[in-house]
Amino acid sequence: MSFLALDVGNTRLKWTLYDRPAPNAAVLAQGAEFLEQIDRLGESSWASLPEPDCVLGCIVAGQAVKHRVHEQMEMWNVEPRWVAASDTEAGLINGYDYPARLGADRWVAMVGARHHMLRHGPARPIVLVMVGTAVTVEAIDEQGRFLGGLILPGHGIMLRALESGTAGLHVPTGDVKDFPTNTSDALTSGGTFAIAGACERMYQHLKARSGAEPLCLMTGGAGWKMLPSMGRPYELIDNLIFDGLLMIAAEREALRPG
Repeated sequence: MSFLALDVGNTRLKWTLYDRPAPNAAVLAQGAEFLEQIDRLGESSWASLPEPDCVLGCIVAGQAVKHRVHEQMEMWNVEPRWVAASDTEAGLINGYDYPARLGADRWVAMVGARHHMLRHGPARPIVLVMVGTAVTVEAIDEQGRFLGGLILPGHGIMLRALESGTAGLHVPTGDVKDFPTNTSDALTSGGTFAIAGACERMYQHLKARSGAEPLCLMTGGAGWKMLPSMGRPYELIDNLIFDGLLMIAAEREALRPG
């Protein structure tokens, strides 16, 4: 039973075809497209794929993008399903004030993080950092309850905000330095350390609440840029959203009647 997992972010659509909807499923094919180019998927990357038996994805782009993704699947006789945050799913409990308003990408990544942790050791609290167009910093306790999280602008948004609001800051991206001595390095270092500082604050909050050392995980397309500047070790995992989609798909399949 082949399974197509979709991760539609603010910038790119990433997809992976697995041999089944289950953890540790074998990867049959995978790829990514910028959102501006997804209208060619049906005639390019997906044209040569075998028809998947089921499709599950998470999307943070709008309805117009979702409609365009659906159009690329018209050659298949399968209806894609999309994850929305709920009160509980796949062992994760949603502590958001209004659970359905939590971003689907955050919810799915946390499911993946929780199960990654359980596969490699005993239950412990988790700080999960997802670095993309925006940055999110999530706190999950030992019982799998999402306690809350932070949302910050990513590097690109920070730089564009400074350029649009401050005269004379139209400069190339610089390097991260402890003591920046030019404007480019000052901008890059300031944004990087702002994100790292927010992550450290969440770590301290979660450690004080739980009384245990949190596991620190990082994911997202720009995670590799942040990793060297973090104040403590983080494990970088590229595919947490796909891991979460596999867990959710497996649980839903197991709950289907018959």
